[in-house]
Amino acid sequence: MVAEPADLVILGGSIEPIAAPANPRHDAVAIGGGRIAAIGASGDLRGLIGPATEVVELHGETVLPGFQDAHIHPIEGGLLVDRCDLHALADADAYLEAIRTYADAHPEREWVTGSGWSLPAFAGGEPDRALLDRAVGGRPAMLESNDGHVAWVSTRGLELAGIEDATPDPPDGHIVRDASGAATGTLHDGAIYLVSRLLPPPSHEDLVRGLLAAQADLHALGITAWQDAHVEAAELAAYREAAADGRLTARVEAALWWDRSGGLEQIEWLDEARASASVPGCLRAGSVKLMLDGILESRTAFMTAPYAGREERGSPFIEPDLLRQAVIELDRRGFSCHFHAIGDGAVRLALDSVGAARTANGRTGGRHHVAHIEVIHPDDIGRFATLDVTANMQPLWAVDDDQMRDLRIPVLGEARRAWQFPFGSLARAGARLAAGSDWTVSSADPLREIEVAVRRVAPETRDAAPFLPDERLSLDPAVAAFTIGSAFVNHLDAETGTIEVGKLADLAILDRDLRSPEAGPIGDVRVRATYVGGRAVA
Repeated sequence: MVAEPADLVILGGSIEPIAAPANPRHDAVAIGGGRIAAIGASGDLRGLIGPATEVVELHGETVLPGFQDAHIHPIEGGLLVDRCDLHALADADAYLEAIRTYADAHPEREWVTGSGWSLPAFAGGEPDRALLDRAVGGRPAMLESNDGHVAWVSTRGLELAGIEDATPDPPDGHIVRDASGAATGTLHDGAIYLVSRLLPPPSHEDLVRGLLAAQADLHALGITAWQDAHVEAAELAAYREAAADGRLTARVEAALWWDRSGGLEQIEWLDEARASASVPGCLRAGSVKLMLDGILESRTAFMTAPYAGREERGSPFIEPDLLRQAVIELDRRGFSCHFHAIGDGAVRLALDSVGAARTANGRTGGRHHVAHIEVIHPDDIGRFATLDVTANMQPLWAVDDDQMRDLRIPVLGEARRAWQFPFGSLARAGARLAAGSDWTVSSADPLREIEVAVRRVAPETRDAAPFLPDERLSLDPAVAAFTIGSAFVNHLDAETGTIEVGKLADLAILDRDLRSPEAGPIGDVRVRATYVGGRAVA
């Protein structure tokens, strides 16, 4: 017990230490010098209150380590304030009205851009350019889907990009065509770049503003740290500026983007970027994002066996031998590999590459993790623990909704339906779980995500049957995934992720006792306050 007065004392709460849930629960925590100074009973910690101590009196509300998002796109989210944002809208008619309103309000912009439309809003998840042409008055336009893997492009946008009916598909994407062979205006994955390369890039100032706007929103959700899952040179420069002048109050692990058009030569740039971005306490760039495949809905996810009723099974976005060499070298240099892997073939490819690195290098400082884990072959479940690869889950997608019924299961087939989002199986097999939102693809609210991880039912349809109920998690591992599990892949677990004496005082105070029978649905719980290093940020 420290003797000097604390800077902050929180009394009367339900302190969730995470690290040792079987230990007796305390109701008070004291902070000094930005760190946890003491944990105990309110009566004992009142002795640490001095004239300058800030005191927060609670009435049983839960105090958690700050949430950490292990896979998120915050700058992109912050930039949406100046683009056509469709995320909160319900259907195609609402999208078209919003696009029309945005286009009319911004006649000076060469391109109409934005994102957020949902695949189930259109037949087959593939909107037609004619609809968009009418909404934008013949202007060039590109609106990405909420998952970022599909783009809706106007006729003028296709023309400027040189996309014609005979234009070949890139190796990592599709130009969707109708029965006559005409390009419809829907582009999948790598084909999006044919148009996106023409868009005016955001300025450095725009990126910094987007980062700070997103940071405020994420702090309000109790998020104190995150891993940005796609960081190129421009985004890294924005992070560096905000970190250098103190405006970056979150703790950020930047996952540097692996350029699929390049090879091993880019590792030298990654090394230089890592060295330039190290700002102790708030910014680190020790991870590399490797995009291995696309998504199930467009059949660009890489599978171990063909899609239902088809001969193709998708293709890996990075040639397997190059991937193996890259992962071995990145691992040797101490980078953590952050794999995007949707299909079971991509998951296996990620695990195989890490296995090759373990054989070549032994155990290094790399904390490799596979994001999305949407479909995993049963033979690969146990390999996560064996290879010490973290399973990075996005729980909000593990529900029986229109997208699941209309777009996913038809391409998977019933036999593979049960292979989806196997959180419970991974936990039972000893895998470490981390968690993230993939915002702006879905909500960044960790409490909504925890509810789905526990119930496997969408918060919007709470009386529905759970999706694959055997894969549900109990509350403790679900909360741990959003705290200490994500702290591990963010290289922050020695300092954050649990409430322990000596650790940094990154905390989230909820508006109720999360474990109370009267608490109501987890997703309805709100964050009352957020602290980073003992300082209130929300």
